[in-house]
Amino acid sequence: MSLNRYEQSLFDYWGRHPEEQRHWQMKTVEAGKGAAAPGELARRLERELWDYFVERHAQVPALRSLHPGTVPRVSMLNLAELMLRLWGPLPKPKRAPTPPFER
Repeated sequence: MSLNRYEQSLFDYWGRHPEEQRHWQMKTVEAGKGAAAPGELARRLERELWDYFVERHAQVPALRSLHPGTVPRVSMLNLAELMLRLWGPLPKPKRAPTPPFER
């Protein structure tokens, strides 16, 4: 999976700040408990990630160096999908095809 530089910087930031990473792991687990489709979960997480990035951008020099001033809106969907793959619920197993009726 390919992350853009904003997503990768945020993911790297979590690697240096385990408490932040645990927070997002728990958010992902909680989001996965809902009945929403995986695509909807990813979009919901993406919006939260963007708000979080904007908030942290003002505080974290590594994130601020990506774009000084106001940050243009950038998609965080790949990061949201990666989070769901890493920390989200396990996919439901597919049913085995039933054998055809034998006579």
